[in-house]
Amino acid sequence: MSIFGLIAAVIALDQWSKWLVKSSFNLYQSKPVIQDFFHLTYVTNDGMAFGLSLPGGKHVLLVMTLLLTGFIVGFLWKEKDGHSFVKYGLALILSGAIGNLIDRIIHGKVVDFMDFMIGDFHWYIFNVADSAVTIGMVLF
Repeated sequence: MSIFGLIAAVIALDQWSKWLVKSSFNLYQSKPVIQDFFHLTYVTNDGMAFGLSLPGGKHVLLVMTLLLTGFIVGFLWKEKDGHSFVKYGLALILSGAIGNLIDRIIHGKVVDFMDFMIGDFHWYIFNVADSAVTIGMVLF
């Protein structure tokens, strides 16, 4: 798959999955997929990943995301002849950043829905874009 095809596919999957959750769930509604391990839970996040926030709130986060997206595009262009792991890692990071950026621009917040837990341990709820960024960081 080409770099641009991967970016387009991840953004499309991210936006489609968020639309599906928003159109099928009420906010904060949760449905178990695998009881006590994986649920689909509709929440929104106006901060960063893992519940982090920045001084200055949404506007600072939006500007930082736009700048970071531009930086990644430039770096991806610079590395166009580089190692595949670097290129595909950057493409995943970029597609995740764009997927969440679309939400922030249109809705002012991001839809999260993948909800994992093991016993009393409950991980942060996240989305396809967050997964793409995480996998991209591992590859990069």
